[in-house]
Amino acid sequence: MAEPDPSQAVAVSFAQIARAVGAAPTVARMLQRIVDLAVEVVDGCDEAGILLVSKGEIVTGAWSDDRVRAIEEMECRVGEGPCLDAIAQRPVFASADLRDHRAEWPTFTQNALDAGIQSMLAFRLFAADDTLGALDLYGNARGAFDETARALGTVFAAHAALALAGAQVHERDLVNIATLRQALDNRDVIGQAKGILMATRHVDSDAAFDLLRGASNALNAKLHVVAGRVVHDGALPEH
Repeated sequence: MAEPDPSQAVAVSFAQIARAVGAAPTVARMLQRIVDLAVEVVDGCDEAGILLVSKGEIVTGAWSDDRVRAIEEMECRVGEGPCLDAIAQRPVFASADLRDHRAEWPTFTQNALDAGIQSMLAFRLFAADDTLGALDLYGNARGAFDETARALGTVFAAHAALALAGAQVHERDLVNIATLRQALDNRDVIGQAKGILMATRHVDSDAAFDLLRGASNALNAKLHVVAGRVVHDGALPEH
């Protein structure tokens, strides 16, 4: 029987991941699905985790089980380990035997070995401002990951990076929408206040705006705040 083509396996997995994560209703569920699929699909992968770190603190993450979560949280507390190195220093880290890294990461290595983890792969996801991420695959056996596993890990990392980048864009869009809505609301309040002053002071639109601006300066308050008080009280606030 012919050996399976690694590139075909990667292509099939890429399509499988795309379908699976595309159906996830939230970014958190999407990241969790990526982690769970990595354990299912990548040969030698017994556990997996996604870690997002900002200023040394975990912003968000997804883990296949509590053991991996505890190890990665410990890694961030002590500030040493392959996940952090993948995030900060190199795009991919691979270890066939974590015992070879005792001198490099003594606390992480001991905790990982105590938990039964002997080999791993870590992939940098993306860097945006001071926020960084990694996808980490853990094996309970030494030499758990071959080249096909590494290629598949790259595919999973790409999807995780896209999910996180999409979340960042979505969050930025929400902020922009909120800012726009606030600006429109402020404009409406200012327009209402001008209308009240035009009617009560018998002035035109420009003069009404000047009255609002003068009160804003005198009270050291935002123009829309002063306008809101005019709308509420029917008159300029005392200053």
